[in-house]
Amino acid sequence: MKSLIQVCLAGSILICGASAQDPQNIALRQGVSVQMAAADHAVEMRAADEANATVVAITAEGKVYLGVKVIEPGALSNLSEETVYVKADSRVSYQKVLAVLDALQGKSVILLTASPANATRQRIVPPYGMKLIVFR
Repeated sequence: MKSLIQVCLAGSILICGASAQDPQNIALRQGVSVQMAAADHAVEMRAADEANATVVAITAEGKVYLGVKVIEPGALSNLSEETVYVKADSRVSYQKVLAVLDALQGKSVILLTASPANATRQRIVPPYGMKLIVFR
């Protein structure tokens, strides 16, 4: 009797767990959270959520992260990727953002933003941003 109850309990847990997963939801990536500014004309940048996307985050304290690892802004010039997604906290100094953009010269940079007010609200909001090309 005890094993029958255990089997039923395990089965119900598996069924509930399987039905709770929505196949249309994207698996969330591990990253650094920042409070991004909104831009009215930003467009969806779903590629920023892909597993191979290179994301640089700048926190309010001015720390720069490549993925989840702290990095010096100058080291970003060694990246081999052509497209880099940058998300900066709205409270960080402009000088820190410029240092990151300077290190990314010659790359296609997508500045990620908070979703604009006119964006269609969904359960999971895709990333929004604006494309830049940084030249010297």
